[in-house]
Amino acid sequence: MLVDEFLPVYDVSDTLTTIVDADVATTWAALMQVDLMEVGRRRPLVAALGALRVLPEIGNRLLHGQAPPRSREQLRLRDLTTLPPGEGGWILLAERDRDEIALGLVGKFWLPVITYAQVSPGSFERFNEPGYAKTVYSLSVLPLGARRTLLAGVMRTATTDEHARRWFRRYWTFGGVLRRARPGQRPSRCGPRDG
Repeated sequence: MLVDEFLPVYDVSDTLTTIVDADVATTWAALMQVDLMEVGRRRPLVAALGALRVLPEIGNRLLHGQAPPRSREQLRLRDLTTLPPGEGGWILLAERDRDEIALGLVGKFWLPVITYAQVSPGSFERFNEPGYAKTVYSLSVLPLGARRTLLAGVMRTATTDEHARRWFRRYWTFGGVLRRARPGQRPSRCGPRDG
């Protein structure tokens, strides 16, 4: 998997899967066309928690005389790669058509106003500046027969030093609500440095 290529050693990981009653091509096409704004409208709790997360960034922009990011009518998965990190953007690390897409982000996610590192797809793996966390989010499809597909999402994060690791653990624990697809589901916590 691409997630293994970009982040083979990690502190925390969360995996969600679902079985789709459609072939791989149809599932992949639907995944690439899903409107993330519509998902937020259908799941108000997720939208509200996401909005709370960006409030400090909006406040910081207003205090510095900058306009807040414009609201979007639609937001597709690939659109995330065209946005700056402060507006919800991710780096497209790699994509295998009709198979898997991997997005990355490097930042101090635990701060009220997140500090992002300027990282390219080519420098993501090598980035090791102290005080940061590197996250890979991978979405993949796997055929389970002619008309059934396993859709999987894997989020992994590695920190660059012990200080970042402590802060990120707190953030990861607190942010678990956003990562849960179903009530009562707990994120997995596995990795070579997990303890």
